[in-house]
Amino acid sequence: MNTLLLRRLTLMLSLTACLGQAQNLEPAPGVKAAAKPLDPSLVDVPDAPGLPRVLLIGDSISMGYTLDVRAKLKGVANVHHPAENCGPTERGLARLDRWLGTNHWDVIHFNFGLHDLKYLDEKGQYVPPEKGKQVAPPEIYRKNLRELAQRLQKTGAAVVFATTTPVPPGTLGRVAGDERPYNEVAVAVMRELGIPVDDLGGYVEAQQAKLPPRPASEAPPRGQRAIVRPGEIQQPFNVHFTPEGYDQLANLVVASIEQALPKVKGGGR
Repeated sequence: MNTLLLRRLTLMLSLTACLGQAQNLEPAPGVKAAAKPLDPSLVDVPDAPGLPRVLLIGDSISMGYTLDVRAKLKGVANVHHPAENCGPTERGLARLDRWLGTNHWDVIHFNFGLHDLKYLDEKGQYVPPEKGKQVAPPEIYRKNLRELAQRLQKTGAAVVFATTTPVPPGTLGRVAGDERPYNEVAVAVMRELGIPVDDLGGYVEAQQAKLPPRPASEAPPRGQRAIVRPGEIQQPFNVHFTPEGYDQLANLVVASIEQALPKVKGGGR
């Protein structure tokens, strides 16, 4: 079974399991989430001896391309993802040591953004901006992201930041285009720290711009998915991607990792 077909089947199962949960992968505070199978991207895998070790840190977008990246780097690097959706920068600061563990990492490819710019109500539910509060406004995001990046640099790994992918119009709990000021903040921080940038956000924006915008009248009822048009790599009215979209993101991630690997000394320890 090829990688893209596997991605299609995994995505179909994931969408079925998450139907009616909108885009919030986290339960509301104080509410016990229903038990569900662990996403395949979060399952720990054994290392192939002698290969460099790569850690992908990010939210559900990174989860979506993890299996493709792992398949494309088979025999080249061991690819891992923390066993959870890494969420906003605040969570990253609290759990980074757990994610890093005690193992050596040769390359760390990371992103935070979509969960910082979202709006939640007092119960932790996704809501329109006027009914909620933003998780981390740009200045807080800047401060948190700089601290996270500096901590990652101290590991000795080659560090790469991925820009946040677009927020389409009609996305619940987020404002279309909000990723742009957050990416400006992030790129400035990475430039200051000398960290290379994998511009996933710019790539997706350019690809989606080739198609006419989706009218608001095509937005589906809450909990349902809009029909994807030929050539669309991102789901309409949703921050997530099609199987083809995740495959394309994976190609970019793989390229940035391969570029970082020659700079790694003593890889595969």
